[in-house]
Amino acid sequence: MRTWTLQNAKARLSAVVRAARDGPQAITLRGDQVAVLTSVEEYNRLNGRESRTKPMTLLAALQACPYKFETPPRDRATGRSVKL
Repeated sequence: MRTWTLQNAKARLSAVVRAARDGPQAITLRGDQVAVLTSVEEYNRLNGRESRTKPMTLLAALQACPYKFETPPRDRATGRSVKL
């Protein structure tokens, strides 16, 4: 992990963001590490989320659902009698 001073990170923000694609970038303030810049993919992986660029399939969504789906019992009533 590369370390950047806050002043240098502000001055070279584009370079820090590009470097974050390859791995986390530490930012220090007065010698103390205060922040870490990382890629969206790494952030989503750490938070247990899938990448937004890859859509979830219907099967994966159903498998991830915490609820158990059951079909309701079928009503066997024949209905009412109708006089014709």
